Amino acid sequence: MKMRKALLCLVGFSVALLFAGTASAFHDEGVAYCGGCHTMHNSQNGQLVDPNSPGGNAWLLKDETPSDVCLSCHSQTSATSNRGRDVLSLDPLVPNNECGAGDFVFQLEDNINDGHNGGNPSYWIPGHKSGHSINAPSKGLAVDPVLTTAPGGNFPSSILGCSSCHDPHGNESFRLLNGAHEVQAGAFDFVSPAPNVLGIGVGTGAAESPTNHNAYLDGYSDWCANCHGNYHSSAQLKHPSGEPIGGSIAQIYNLYNGTGDQLGGTQATGYLTAVPFEDPSSTIASTAGPSASSEVSCVTCHRAHSTSSPDAGRWDFAVTLLEEDGHNSGSYAIPNPYAAQTADQRSLCNKCHNKDEHDALNP
Repeated sequence: MKMRKALLCLVGFSVALLFAGTASAFHDEGVAYCGGCHTMHNSQNGQLVDPNSPGGNAWLLKDETPSDVCLSCHSQTSATSNRGRDVLSLDPLVPNNECGAGDFVFQLEDNINDGHNGGNPSYWIPGHKSGHSINAPSKGLAVDPVLTTAPGGNFPSSILGCSSCHDPHGNESFRLLNGAHEVQAGAFDFVSPAPNVLGIGVGTGAAESPTNHNAYLDGYSDWCANCHGNYHSSAQLKHPSGEPIGGSIAQIYNLYNGTGDQLGGTQATGYLTAVPFEDPSSTIASTAGPSASSEVSCVTCHRAHSTSSPDAGRWDFAVTLLEEDGHNSGSYAIPNPYAAQTADQRSLCNKCHNKDEHDALNP
């Protein structure tokens, strides 16, 4: 009997060590720490786990919606914390370092219009137009009050949340993005797989940089089209996405080094984190600009969550000069990547379509 007890203790200790070595990766290895998100009885130590829902929540969640649960871990906890995994900052004027996807805090803004008449309340653009409006009442986030479906597609806005795009139970995709299968308990079907991306580490909160950035390889536009539709496949005159940029655009991108240095760039150092592109040869540390076969994608111009620009723009599409961002609205000014060269930096559309040359406004 003593030997049996000793063996059981040894086995138990070994199992404890095994799980101790993997406990830090919350979503790894499929279904992991179930109790982190779910509660069987909405009760612990005689207290309700979610006092706001005495009868419990759908899917036995510990909070009202899946996004509420996600943001209980993935939102900024203090003014001094700056973790890359936090996608909801405390203050829209002081967001976390940008790690690629944007920040839902801009959904809380009252005005993000820095374009024409942006300071006039009649022309204010509210925060729900800053990107994807997820439903997380505990964080003040709500469904889109205007759009009933995803622009270009038919995904219902009323059910949009973190788990619409990410699989909380874990998978092998970049940022746990959902693949070609049903999502949200069968509420919608994805037909295109998750994109191929090499992601930067987000644990430290370090901002993306020319030598530390997500490397987009291929498939992002097709994946976005799961919800937004493949409206670029028609003969209409719309900006292409998921298509090779060609030699001329690649040359402009590589030469353009800002309004103040429009022809001084090189292919070896042409990469700009604010205007990324897709290329199978990209790496996290690569500084190289595109080639003719590199592709423009949705994330070339937009971020996935929200920004202080309408439509989750990587820069404000409505301003003439980047320095104008934030002036009319009082919202966060997206950093100018060429600020060290000139204050008169024009739109980053010029990175691919340089129209600065011969402009009447001298840099």
